[in-house]
This record gives sequence, C-alpha cells and structure tokens, in this order.
Amino acid sequence: MRENNLIGLMIVLAPLSLASVGGATAIYAPLQHEAVELRQWVTPQEFLNYFTIMRFMPGPSSMLGALIGWKLEGFWGVLVATLSLYAPSSLVCFIVARSWSRFAGKPWHTAMQRGLMPVATGLVSAGVWNLFQLSGGSLPYAAMMIGVAIALTISKKLHPTPLLIAGALVFEGLYLVDLL
Repeated sequence: MRENNLIGLMIVLAPLSLASVGGATAIYAPLQHEAVELRQWVTPQEFLNYFTIMRFMPGPSSMLGALIGWKLEGFWGVLVATLSLYAPSSLVCFIVARSWSRFAGKPWHTAMQRGLMPVATGLVSAGVWNLFQLSGGSLPYAAMMIGVAIALTISKKLHPTPLLIAGALVFEGLYLVDLL
C-alpha cells in the first residue's frame, strides 16, 4: 500500500525536528536524502531551488520542509510539514529549558554540552557537502564555498547578503559562459 504524502511528511520531518534543535542547518543532508533520493518527492534541482528560495525568505531556515510540503500537497502539505518540524522540537525545548539550568556545573551537564558540539558540526558539514554534490561539485562551486567560509570566519560582523549577491553574479556569469 502506498503511503499518503501527508503521513510521509510527518514520518520524515518529525524525527528531523528533534535533530534541528539549535538550527535547521543540521537537517539539510537527511532531508535531501529522504526527499530527493528515497522518496523522490522533488528532483535534485528542485531541492536546490527550494533551498535558494528558503535562504532568501524571511523566517526560519526550516521552511525548506514547508516548500516541499507545498509541492506535494499544497496548503495541507505546508501545514503538516510546519507542524511536524516545529511541534516535536518545541516540546523538547520547553521541557529541557524548564530544568536545564538547574544542573549547570554538574559533570554530566558539561560533558553533554561538549559532546554535542562535534555532533552539530558534523551535521552542518554533511548538509553543506550534500548541497555541494547536488550543485555538480565543480571547482568554481568549491572555491566559492571555501571563500565564503573564510570570509565569514575572518569577519564575524560580515552580513551574508553581499556574499549571496556575489555568488549569484559569479554563477550567473559562469552559466552564461557555458551557454556560449
């Protein structure tokens, strides 16, 4: 029996919600894997397009799931995707926040905070790697990614908008050169 898209969205997004506590960047790789490769809800190009739209929209980065929901089931897809992405993690955050500060300074508390940092770094890195692969993995893309990472690391106050505009101009130029 074929799974309903709304139920599929819940099955995919609710567990990812728990991995996205602290930022949706951690769920890009597993969401891409589920939505593009396993369930084929969107093509690789559509995923990149939705990712780009989501980055320019105001609001949270997790709206990528809502865009996929929109493609699948319109309004109801957006509603289910949004609730699936926000309800589980919000509930966990609420419960943890009510008790977390009570345990500050305890050895297990410090160990958990330190132990979760590399996990978050790994999830973010996997998301970036997947987006790089979807883009075709060419040298100009790699150079741009490394350049942006260096620029944002060196200048903590640099707003990402000029970098996004520069990237768009560079890659539009590369696209036009390919057409010629």
